[in-house]
Amino acid sequence: MAKESFERHRQPWRPDETQKLHQLAAKGMALKAIAKALTRSEESVKDKARADGISIAKLR
Repeated sequence: MAKESFERHRQPWRPDETQKLHQLAAKGMALKAIAKALTRSEESVKDKARADGISIAKLR
């Protein structure tokens, strides 16, 4: 299986995942790292963060 990152396509966010997103974003982790930690696409993480009003650190 090559594309493991998209195996969980369009899964609803569980409360524990949302909580982890909040924690990782608060630590200042980059979008790519958060997406990898949650095994979700960067797009999914970005959309969820926007919906929850969380700002994710931008890597420059």
